[in-house]
Amino acid sequence: MKLALLGSLNWLAANQEEVNRLNVFPVPDGDTGTNMLLTLQSAVEDIKDSSASDVGRIARIAAHGSLMGARGNSGVILSQIFRGFAKAVEGKTELGPAEVAAAFEEAANAAYRAVLKPTEGTILTVARAAGRAATAAAAEPRATVTSVIKAASEGARRAVEKTPSQLQILRDAGVVDAGGFGLQVMLEGMLKSVEEPDAAQQGGEGLRAQPAVAQAALELPEEGWGYCTEFLIAGEGLDVDRIRSEIAALGDSVLVVGEPELVKVHVHTDDPPRVIGLAGSFGRLEKLNVGDMSTQHRRILEEAQPNGSGSPPAQRQRANNVGLAAVASGSGLVDIFKGLGVDAIVQGGQTMNPSTGDLVAAVDGLPYDEVILLPNNKNVVLAAQEVDKLAQKKVHLVETHTMPQGIAAVIAFNADKPAAANAQLMERAAQQVQTIEVTRAVRDSRSNGRRVKKGDVIAMVNDRLDTAGSDYAVVVADALQNLGPDKYELVTVYRGAEAGDAEVDALSASLHERFPTLEVEVQAGGQDHYPFIVSVE
Repeated sequence: MKLALLGSLNWLAANQEEVNRLNVFPVPDGDTGTNMLLTLQSAVEDIKDSSASDVGRIARIAAHGSLMGARGNSGVILSQIFRGFAKAVEGKTELGPAEVAAAFEEAANAAYRAVLKPTEGTILTVARAAGRAATAAAAEPRATVTSVIKAASEGARRAVEKTPSQLQILRDAGVVDAGGFGLQVMLEGMLKSVEEPDAAQQGGEGLRAQPAVAQAALELPEEGWGYCTEFLIAGEGLDVDRIRSEIAALGDSVLVVGEPELVKVHVHTDDPPRVIGLAGSFGRLEKLNVGDMSTQHRRILEEAQPNGSGSPPAQRQRANNVGLAAVASGSGLVDIFKGLGVDAIVQGGQTMNPSTGDLVAAVDGLPYDEVILLPNNKNVVLAAQEVDKLAQKKVHLVETHTMPQGIAAVIAFNADKPAAANAQLMERAAQQVQTIEVTRAVRDSRSNGRRVKKGDVIAMVNDRLDTAGSDYAVVVADALQNLGPDKYELVTVYRGAEAGDAEVDALSASLHERFPTLEVEVQAGGQDHYPFIVSVE
């Protein structure tokens, strides 16, 4: 089974961009091919690290890995396909044709059960067709596992070709469903792994031609597309049905799946902070990701029409009449703060401190009587302290010194509470975060009992020099060790503009190896001067 999943992964990776080009909606969940690939990668990484050899355990591990790494609508549905397959093969050491077919059928059933309002002409339809074709093949007198997988692959292909006849939007764009095609690619990769293992390992060129086009330039609705909001809820005795019901009231494209200990949530909403606040009442939030779909939509239209222009839709005002303003630097970090509901972003940070006037203008430009201000840098705090004296609004300063503290504070914001109460909640949340900022020394110096030379990699922990060395991965891991990793659960690495792919991979691998009990995730920060900013919670 490990080989089959690896074959799927390699073939999907080889055809990732072809799947992406089939996207019809502007940006509902980013690129379908990328989301499915990342989800599948998470499953494969878990089974590669496991010593399990029987099919039932491997399938269970893969299902858990796919849930942890699920990205976007298609990724969450794919994780449920894995979950259904795992349920069907539970306790089995090997599979025959009938067992494989039954597993494909249950995989599709699980995916349908996970979606509140299943839509035909999507990955769901393709999964069901694959399962039915597999079952028919398994009933043949000389059926083999290979013949069953081949039938599933062919069934998926036929179903994909029919998707434009089932969805008007696909017909209008002249494409097949991206998620369904992604599943077809995975099944073809699986088939290659059992028929031609070497070919599956090597990947290859694109599959049969599809009527692929770029993402369709649909008009932006007056109210905007909202925010694609995803996270995990970890806890004990989680009621998946109740969580699904309450989340569903706050948005659409809702997918809430999982188990009593871990629930994956995906929702499109106009009010991410409210969704996040509700989810936080059920358990601990992990792997939070919020994407502004309206901004992404406009970006796509601008790229397609260089002379085009457009202004963002008016933001819905909060009932508690409290606005949020924050200082941020780096395109990724700016997007994160906007996605979490921050109303005004003042560009700035290390070496580029905004003035008091910049902060006052941002605060007074908001349609709220009271505003919570997050400086997110110790060098901005003094200027921020003057804003309440100069602004026309009542300003509540939460003295965050780092970007991770600011993110934690915004997540704690509750749109149903008054400003003063929120400021207290946000201050407490910020204090729970440890920040490691990593850069290179610009001169020889001595600080906090340590001597560093110009060019050394240095790690500042909560603004104090903690560790120095020559390698990013070693320095970050040593700084984390000094914090006492047993006290924490989640490490988020914000990748700066200067961080190369090899450095990111080495750092991620080092943290996973040295701290196997910690959840480690990497997000695009885009900040200058600091190749890595690390949040420890």
